[in-house]
Amino acid sequence: MPAEAHPQTRVAGDSPPAPLPADVAAEPEPPGRLSVTLVEEDGDWSGFGALDEAIGQAAAALAQHGQVLVAPGSEASVVLGSDALVRRLNRTYRGKDAATNVLSFPFQRPPGAPEEGAYLGDVVLAAETVQLEADGRGIERKQHLQHLVVHGLLHLLGYDHDTDSEAEAMERLEVDILATIGVSDPYAAAAVP
Repeated sequence: MPAEAHPQTRVAGDSPPAPLPADVAAEPEPPGRLSVTLVEEDGDWSGFGALDEAIGQAAAALAQHGQVLVAPGSEASVVLGSDALVRRLNRTYRGKDAATNVLSFPFQRPPGAPEEGAYLGDVVLAAETVQLEADGRGIERKQHLQHLVVHGLLHLLGYDHDTDSEAEAMERLEVDILATIGVSDPYAAAAVP
């Protein structure tokens, strides 16, 4: 049975949600909840539509999928960046001096730190590369964005594509998750870098 997800997107600078009136009891945290914070860091994302809705929909689809285990109270950040930002991060942390569409940075708990909360890490996207890939493949930018969000979040959950079998399993999972929100198989038309 899939875990229920209620993603929450917040743009940096948004005020916190208003408290509930005293006569309304807060509902308990649902199991499997994945809260996603949206951080607009750099780049022109104006051609992608309602970003918070698209990213929240992708995160919810991942969290609700029966084959993906998302711990209750899990959180992640999706950072909207530019090619320049992603190139700097890629060079610094992966030794590759080039922009790429998405980078994932799983949270690494410092030794001896208490295991409170379930912060998964950060997914960083590059506006220009994501736009060029979508336009070049003739697919909707929003759908390509959603694919890369799912891909990045799966990396934060420990999935990888270092071997052919890992790549096949991860791609199958991505296709299944994306189908639940009406996104076509991103691997059917062309290979994604």
